[in-house]
Amino acid sequence: MQRGVAYGVMAGALWGMVFLVPRVLPDFSPLLLSAGRYTMYGIVSLAAALPMARSLVKRLTREDLGALVKLALAGNLLYYLLLTAAVHLIGIAPASLIVGVLPVTVTLLGRRDHGAVPLARLAWPLAMVMAGIVCINIDVFTVVDSTPVSVVTKLIGLACAVGALGCWTWFAVENARYLQRQTHFSGNEWSVLWGVVTGALGAALWLVIAVLPAGGPQGELADGRWHTFWMLNLGLAIGASWLGNGLWNAASKRLPLTLSGQMIVFETLFALLYAFIYDQRLPRPLELAAILLLVAGVCWSVRQHADDDTSAPAGIEEKPQVSAP
Repeated sequence: MQRGVAYGVMAGALWGMVFLVPRVLPDFSPLLLSAGRYTMYGIVSLAAALPMARSLVKRLTREDLGALVKLALAGNLLYYLLLTAAVHLIGIAPASLIVGVLPVTVTLLGRRDHGAVPLARLAWPLAMVMAGIVCINIDVFTVVDSTPVSVVTKLIGLACAVGALGCWTWFAVENARYLQRQTHFSGNEWSVLWGVVTGALGAALWLVIAVLPAGGPQGELADGRWHTFWMLNLGLAIGASWLGNGLWNAASKRLPLTLSGQMIVFETLFALLYAFIYDQRLPRPLELAAILLLVAGVCWSVRQHADDDTSAPAGIEEKPQVSAP
């Protein structure tokens, strides 16, 4: 369990970068950002898959392929498309705080899974997480922004963030369940296959971009901006997508679904940290209170799971042991 928690925190640190890149590249559309990121992810994953390609293909079933396509569409392409749109429209903090509700939504969906701690025991930890999210909400919507945003733009941005929340909630639950059901792929192998499928779908997005009317934002960008675009997307492909997904798969195999859901809160915390560094400022009092509440809620939840694990009868395992990827 300790290794699973560590993997979850590291995955959150890497995933937090995905909130920052749209902020650094506001002149690129969400469609371009998604196509660029996942095309690079596909290339990196394909390179990682080549040494074991024959073995992977032999073990790959039609059910696996269908699951990979659905997970890649919901958990990667559609999620990031909606997330980048939200960051462009309402900023990093509101987008990250809405996605930060994931520990609650994933916990609620996974509360009946094997190895899950009863929801009543998680009530106070979840209440602390929600209190932290409320603090961020109050801060975001009471601080006067130097660049006013219209109500319609805020509503569209909020809708995009809620859509991203829905995509990731479904993905987190289904990916964890599928990983715990199948035993013929390690977490690393599953991540590589997932990346290759996602890369193929990302490449298909360029066909969509090609048929869009000419003269869009992509036609007005300088060569230097395209260089930055590809370098940042390469960083996301290696760090947030390939390594981050591998760490998350490793965590999902070691933790009950209610606890793996709690780990997602670290994506929000690291996204806020990167935003503070980029803006060259310290967190405001309510932001600091939110961070402390979120961390305390997650730590409390971890302790609840640890207590439940140690109280299990001798000789009975809470969940099957799996080898490290």
